Amino acid sequence: MPVTPLTITVLYGGPSAEREVSLRSGAAVAAALQSLGHQVHLVDPLPGALALPAGTQVVFLALHGTYGEDGTVQAELEQLGVPYTGCGVSASLFAFDKVVTKRRCLTAGIPTARFAVFNSGASPWPGNWSPPVVLKPSRQGSSVGLQFVDDPAAFPTALAESLRYGGEVLMEQRILGRETTVGILDGEALPVVEVKPLAGTYDYTNKYTPGRTEYFCPAPFDAATTARIQAAALGAFHAIGGRDYARVDVMVGADGAPVVLEVNTLPGMTATSLLPKAAAAAGLNFTALCQRLVDLALRRARST
Repeated sequence: MPVTPLTITVLYGGPSAEREVSLRSGAAVAAALQSLGHQVHLVDPLPGALALPAGTQVVFLALHGTYGEDGTVQAELEQLGVPYTGCGVSASLFAFDKVVTKRRCLTAGIPTARFAVFNSGASPWPGNWSPPVVLKPSRQGSSVGLQFVDDPAAFPTALAESLRYGGEVLMEQRILGRETTVGILDGEALPVVEVKPLAGTYDYTNKYTPGRTEYFCPAPFDAATTARIQAAALGAFHAIGGRDYARVDVMVGADGAPVVLEVNTLPGMTATSLLPKAAAAAGLNFTALCQRLVDLALRRARST
């Protein structure tokens, strides 16, 4: 189907700890959109000084982490009156804060792991907990600052390391099971992706080093389990007020019960990222996915 050429600005890079991943996402998106005949500008934005090229009709957000994924750039684009891809201000803010996400999931009845919150490196191991647990900064992504604790004696060091990436740390009971992720596109759950690191855990290194992790899509679950995983992911997406698209990380216990970990409102967008893998399994290649996200942004702009 012919595509009407547009002037599209892709925002990528930015100031966050996920800058390098964002640069790759933006470059991949720009190449895909250019291949369709669009005029594409790549812009590495400065917070508080966002300037778009003249004639920009829609902004494609390929930013990750702080500024790009926490509602800040979304608010700036709202002020400029330019349509943009992905979730709005409040949903971005909610999803970027893992503690807020978990509380909204609990309110909505979405299964999520037991958790506690820490703001000080002097905090002791909580006496009513048993390992293993996971520590992660409340407002980071891409496994930045992720720590696994199997022994309470290791807790102070792990907490201090996680606190390096923000003033608040989320501790979750670690769910031992199968790790999955579910892409959400225009209100529907895409095929489930199962993630299997060849060694260790799905940390930053295994996530971004080629050959360190295997991916299975559609994940080899029976139909009933697949439906439960997708329903939990959709529930979390709705709990934060999501729109257009996102990726929801879900652990699956030995009993087949899904447990939502977090919602990523601007997931990786390289051709090998997890959301594009899921879209491909649903029959939508990377270029078509990028165009679909642009179409969703423009459809929303036309309806307001």
